[in-house]
Amino acid sequence: MRKLGMIGGMSWISTETYYRRINERVRREIEPMASAPLLIESLDYRQLWGLLDEGDWSRAGDILEESAKRLADAGAQGLILCANSMHRLYDRLTNAVSIPVLHIADAVGAKMKADGATKNAALIGTRNVMTESFYRQRLVAQGIDLLPPDMSFAEQSDRIIYEQLMQGRAPRDAERYYRTVITQLEQAGAKAIVLACTELAIVVDVDANVLPIYDSARIHCNAAVDWMMDG
Repeated sequence: MRKLGMIGGMSWISTETYYRRINERVRREIEPMASAPLLIESLDYRQLWGLLDEGDWSRAGDILEESAKRLADAGAQGLILCANSMHRLYDRLTNAVSIPVLHIADAVGAKMKADGATKNAALIGTRNVMTESFYRQRLVAQGIDLLPPDMSFAEQSDRIIYEQLMQGRAPRDAERYYRTVITQLEQAGAKAIVLACTELAIVVDVDANVLPIYDSARIHCNAAVDWMMDG
């Protein structure tokens, strides 16, 4: 298998999920005693959240670039960024290293296209993922038709993600809130839901909804294992 570098810590909850899912899939595909060859750098998220302007994002890009270089120098043959919103800096990573960086939205788009779920998809995630072009355009480029972002729940969603899920808390109120959001999106014409935040599956049952739910973290992990086993 190829050796994969993981840039994590955004949040550590998400990084834990990636580590577990990748190894569970490797064990299923190879044998029970198998484990994935991984290099993990878990960054201090205090330096990477609450980014308000281009200066903040530039500083965050410097941090991620250095992390990518350290992992490549340590022997990683490819990289994943264990977060959705930080893919805003994806181009900086690909310019910083000569190894492939597996984009989370590309993996999600490929899975949706393979399933034929290309019409009227809705994104749920942090405000920047739902509204900015860096993520939406990657999906559109793969033929995914996206509904306009519903900003009526953006503030509450950000609060739940940053103040609860990223801190390891999953209250029942959050579960009820996202059930309501998904119901409202379905009523607005959504045919598929993309969980474009790697922690959202903590409070959204991916397999227990009428609409197809695409968990970006799970899909990204599967794409990573496919890449690892292809070498």
